[in-house]
Amino acid sequence: MQLAHGLIGLASGLGAGMILLGAAHGISKLTSAGLEGTARQPEAADNLRTVIIISAALLEGLGFVAL
Repeated sequence: MQLAHGLIGLASGLGAGMILLGAAHGISKLTSAGLEGTARQPEAADNLRTVIIISAALLEGLGFVAL
């Protein structure tokens, strides 16, 4: 029975870690795309910044739920 509890803990730790890595990767891709968009159209920087902040906050929320 203790082995089953240990494996459950291991699996949940690995799953949470993978979710956090995915959220970090998503935020980095989002930021990269936002910077490229700002470089191409500087006049749209304010709108892009707003969208990036909202999306990054949602991705971070996913990471917090995983923890």
